[in-house]
Amino acid sequence: MNAIEQLREWVNESDNIVFFGGAGVSTESGIPDFRSVDGLYNQQYDYPPETILSHTFYRRNTEEFYRFYRNKMLCLDAKPNAAHLKLAQWEKEGKLKAVVTQNIDGLHQAAGSEKVYELHGSVLRNFCETCHKFYDVNFIAHSEGVPHCECGGDIKPDVVLYEEGLDQSTLSAAIRAISEADVLIVGGTSLAVYPAAGLLDYYNGNKLVLVNKTPTARDGIADLVVQGSIGEIFSQL
Repeated sequence: MNAIEQLREWVNESDNIVFFGGAGVSTESGIPDFRSVDGLYNQQYDYPPETILSHTFYRRNTEEFYRFYRNKMLCLDAKPNAAHLKLAQWEKEGKLKAVVTQNIDGLHQAAGSEKVYELHGSVLRNFCETCHKFYDVNFIAHSEGVPHCECGGDIKPDVVLYEEGLDQSTLSAAIRAISEADVLIVGGTSLAVYPAAGLLDYYNGNKLVLVNKTPTARDGIADLVVQGSIGEIFSQL
């Protein structure tokens, strides 16, 4: 039995699957992984993306933060791919209990998933830092400079920047789902970034599946490793 057949069998037998996904799930929908810096980036910005997407930079250079953020982080034309759609289907069928994601694009919800724990927040939500009024992503996309609330306060995206802590209630719910899962499928992440990579340590089962184009830091502890494009692999399930 090959790896995809084995995975298909585990999925068919389970009604308690949790999926944990990283940037590779979104890149197949045409959303660039900001860590893979392109030539255009080097011409346009004086700082590396990790610096721009930090809490310190946001506070000190808010206008430059927003220039990068609008250019690189808002991919409003992206559509869910085969992996997003399959996960939503499994949830409707009662097989999938939760999606835990490091992505901030909202594509899991666009595909129809309802139980989604967004570890790093979402570009679709933005709040005034003064009065906490909500603003959608289109307001940010069509604003210029630093977007301001009608009360005068600055509007901040509901995304977790470098140096900021994860939302504890989201993290706790994700840990609970992973710890109770029968099958844990991890896809589109090299598992190199903490604290997210540490979530695997809460899994208690014996069906840990790693799906990624390249080897990951945790292949050695997996019960099944499936290498390849996550969209192509999920379309075969």
